[in-house]
Amino acid sequence: MQQDFDFDQLVNRDHSNSLKYEGRQAMFGKGDVIPLWVADMDFASPPAVSDALLQRASHPIYGYSIFPDTIYQALMDWLERRHGWHIERDWLVLCPGVVPSLNAAVMAFTQPTDAVIVQPPVYFPFFSAVTDSGRSLIQNPLRLENNQYHIDFEQLEACAARAKMLLLCSPHNPVGRVWRKDELEQLLAIAEKYQLIVFADEIHADLVYPPARHQVLESLSLHRKNIITAVAPSKTFNIPGLNLSALIIPDATQRQALSKVFERMHVSAANPFSMVAFEAAYQHGDAWLDALLGYLQQTRDFVLSYVSEHLPRVHAIVPEGTYLVWLDCRELGLGDAALKQFFIQQAGVGLSPGRLFGEAGSGFMRMNIAAPRPLIATALERMARALQSRK
Repeated sequence: MQQDFDFDQLVNRDHSNSLKYEGRQAMFGKGDVIPLWVADMDFASPPAVSDALLQRASHPIYGYSIFPDTIYQALMDWLERRHGWHIERDWLVLCPGVVPSLNAAVMAFTQPTDAVIVQPPVYFPFFSAVTDSGRSLIQNPLRLENNQYHIDFEQLEACAARAKMLLLCSPHNPVGRVWRKDELEQLLAIAEKYQLIVFADEIHADLVYPPARHQVLESLSLHRKNIITAVAPSKTFNIPGLNLSALIIPDATQRQALSKVFERMHVSAANPFSMVAFEAAYQHGDAWLDALLGYLQQTRDFVLSYVSEHLPRVHAIVPEGTYLVWLDCRELGLGDAALKQFFIQQAGVGLSPGRLFGEAGSGFMRMNIAAPRPLIATALERMARALQSRK
């Protein structure tokens, strides 16, 4: 039965310790900007998730927990149902979030003398996962051509010849690319030629707009031993604060190496509330996600049209996936600090500065559009007025 979900509903997030809202003063120096920065959604999570959490909370003991078999099966069924990807139970390692997993993978599969490739502009923890562990950072910047980003394969091969690992963002945050099958196959050919380990962050895999289609990297590889895939329900179902993700590692030796890193840090992902939310989302979240994708696509199209018509000298890169829009503001002629302040002070809108995503993000801003459309419209109107007054 088709269910109705009200994504236009404004949910009051005051006094919920929300980073997105209650962190505005620290991030922007003002507490009243419309917050379109940190990547969580202003939509209520699926009812099945809330129901599962309430049921678990009704039990008065919240002790140490273990993962039930059903949590693994829920993820396996989801990946097969939504992506046609059959995985084995033994390949799964449940982890406390994708960012900790990214850091653990760099430590597990590289040595301090090794180099790791990232493809900026990219989600900023990719950089720190390399530099904070004392590894050498190699950058393979994406190329912006005809308002779309592409992988520079010639330069990637030059990087691969002196690297041990590649961190791939697929779909890509912040530029919104959903890599095509032929692009991923070309990337895999380079990785296999130079025996690169590829960590594929596929956290946004469920958030893709037709006609684009997410391609699971591991399913395209003939040598799956060097492919590590990270997935999570956090972005898909708006539960990032619950901090539970999964790594899919076909090779047993690599699974053991990764698990040892977490064991050394005495980190456990077995939170009783995270577990029930994870399982409920993957078991019962299909209808909610289908409705969400339709709503987000309409919002994306609205934003793209509005920017084109009403925001002079700002160009939106069309996102094929994610709920993030990458705004090219270079024609405004502002430095990065001035650009951030312009949107804060003149428009009253809090965006993520592009420079956070590497030098290649200079002159850009990232806009989170996963909010009720009336709120997005208000933010755009504020931006348009600010740009008008700047003439």
